[in-house]
Amino acid sequence: MTNTKPPLTLGNYTFTPGIHREKKVIWIICPYDRTLINALKQNTDAKWSATQKAWFVPDNNRNREHFNLKINIVGKATLSKISSVNLGAFSDYQNQLQLKGFSPNTLRTYSVEFAQLLYILKDFPVQELTPEKLKSYFLYCTVKLHLSENQIHSRMNAVKFYFEKVLHREKIFFDIPRPKKPLLLPKALNTSEIKKLFSVVENPKHQLILQLCYGMGLRVSEIVNLKIQDIDSVTYTVLIQRGKGKKDRYVNLPTSVLQNMRDYYRDYRPAEFLFEGQNGGHLTTRSVQNIFHSALQKAGIRKKIGVHGLRHSYATHLLQYGTDISLIQKLLGHNDIRTTLIYTHVTDRQINKVVSPLDQL
Repeated sequence: MTNTKPPLTLGNYTFTPGIHREKKVIWIICPYDRTLINALKQNTDAKWSATQKAWFVPDNNRNREHFNLKINIVGKATLSKISSVNLGAFSDYQNQLQLKGFSPNTLRTYSVEFAQLLYILKDFPVQELTPEKLKSYFLYCTVKLHLSENQIHSRMNAVKFYFEKVLHREKIFFDIPRPKKPLLLPKALNTSEIKKLFSVVENPKHQLILQLCYGMGLRVSEIVNLKIQDIDSVTYTVLIQRGKGKKDRYVNLPTSVLQNMRDYYRDYRPAEFLFEGQNGGHLTTRSVQNIFHSALQKAGIRKKIGVHGLRHSYATHLLQYGTDISLIQKLLGHNDIRTTLIYTHVTDRQINKVVSPLDQL
């Protein structure tokens, strides 16, 4: 089967960041060729500027990623709040993060958390902080800002990275205590709720997205980046490329969705990614989240749960069906078995057999 959508071959275009009508845009330059222009219009949300005689799209991280341009870690608003005394330290910090090859999400999280410290310091050089001053700062975050235990850990990790990986002061955090993290159990749907969820979704594309999130235990970032070439319908396996931690892994393809997938491919003709956006490239994670929440509402399920709950449900139900915990660890792509063991708190088959004394009266 041939694909009717012309492919967007990036080598045929030149992408340049710029300003148009006081907004940041990416200018797209290409030879005057009807095929190239059709591919651009069908695969992006590009608009034509009559004054500049060029195509352009909004300058955002989604388009930068789509066109293989450098991702903006933080915006000008963040930089404007940092004193010139500490701008060099912040630049060194971001460079070290990028050299470590962290994901865009980690780059942004660490940068924003470190910037919070620099805002407070104003003109005080961050490299002159002592362990005592750092203790006072984290106490301020706890007592005055009322940050949660998880937020404190996130901020500590970001600041610790600067002192240990940029300044190479390995022992500065030795005497700084960390708050104990609460044991939060993963939220999952039961099998009846899963069936009800799928039954209310009328759009075949949306239904397949949710079925694969649950049926293969995928993160939302993994489902949107799933490529057609990674699906093997002969061996019923799917290659998940560069999941969390940049690790590849194989998962089983549920045989029950094969016909749905074939029907979907026949009707939608995706070119590269299994689930494409309206403007080409892969579907956004926000779109998948909206699909899930819309289905929850239609199904009348009132649990406060995100689309990641389908992955939790997958692991929980596998455990209930007697699947070995080490195998579940591999399927989920967990580095540490302790991460997977959290599901034993959710589904303990022995506890389920205990009869309450109240029911014995």
